[in-house]
Amino acid sequence: MASSDHAVGELKVDWRWLRIACSTSLLLALVCLTLPFAERAATTGVRALTSGAFYASHLFQVGSEISNISIFGHMIAGAVITVLTPLQLIGPLRKAVPSLHKGLGYVLIFGGLLSSVGGLVYIIANGTVGGPVMSLGFAGYGLCVLVCTLQTVRFARQRSFMRHREWALRLFVLAIGSWLYRVHYWLWYDATGGLWMGPQFSGPFDHVQAFAFYVPYLLAVEVYLRIPFRSNAYLRWKGRKDEPNVDTSSV
Repeated sequence: MASSDHAVGELKVDWRWLRIACSTSLLLALVCLTLPFAERAATTGVRALTSGAFYASHLFQVGSEISNISIFGHMIAGAVITVLTPLQLIGPLRKAVPSLHKGLGYVLIFGGLLSSVGGLVYIIANGTVGGPVMSLGFAGYGLCVLVCTLQTVRFARQRSFMRHREWALRLFVLAIGSWLYRVHYWLWYDATGGLWMGPQFSGPFDHVQAFAFYVPYLLAVEVYLRIPFRSNAYLRWKGRKDEPNVDTSSV
């Protein structure tokens, strides 16, 4: 009987490491998939701010230096957080090199603030090419990034690691949102040939897309965080306060 229990224990350990290996592999694959998009966005932003290449872009606003710095800074910062955020979720990397996790965290905080504020400033000053619906959807996205960035660093500084991780998961799905936006269009166009897509993002699909690249994913995170067998959800349901010195990075 004892040997049987011991075998079951070993099986649990094996499954745990399999889960970690799978999640790590998926996150690394995500980094590789987002690299081409991030490289293009960062290159466009850098060239625009350093060589005057932005004059050929529809995003460039004549006589509005603040708008131009905001939107192209937004592109550079967005590229950075798109690639780096998945790395922050890799548990073995956090444990092996905690200083790297902390250092990348500061980079992502700065990137999240610059990306969200830059995008919001541009939208307020100039709107978007897709009109009011796109402006509303993109502004909502920027506000979500701003809030999640501030909350993530807030709970990290308080050493409230459970809540820090929850907000970091929300920030993660937002950080890859710009990439997901383009993936949605690619998949939809391949499947339908551009059905309900209009000029200057004026079609029904375009209007849905103004919100669909981040709202469903945030809702999915909220559902995940409330699954009863997750330890953080369990503590909330039991009415216990978040313990500030508990690191649940391996949960």
